[in-house]
Amino acid sequence: MAGFEDEVFGAPPAKPPVHAIGQPLDDLSAPELAERIVLLKLEIERLERAIAHREATRNAAAAFFKS
Repeated sequence: MAGFEDEVFGAPPAKPPVHAIGQPLDDLSAPELAERIVLLKLEIERLERAIAHREATRNAAAAFFKS
C-alpha cells in the first residue's frame, strides 16, 4: 500500500542501474569492473533460468495437447 507521501508526491524515482550495456568503462577501477562482471554473470544466470522455465512451460503444454 502506498504511503501518504507517495500519494501526494508520487513514487520516488527508480535507482539507476548499476551497469548499462555499452556504457563507458574508462572511469571504473579494476575492482569496480570485477564487481560488475559478477553482477552481470548473476543476471545471465537469472535470464537462463527464465528461459528454462518458459521452455518447460511450452513443453508441458505441447505434451498436454499432443495426447
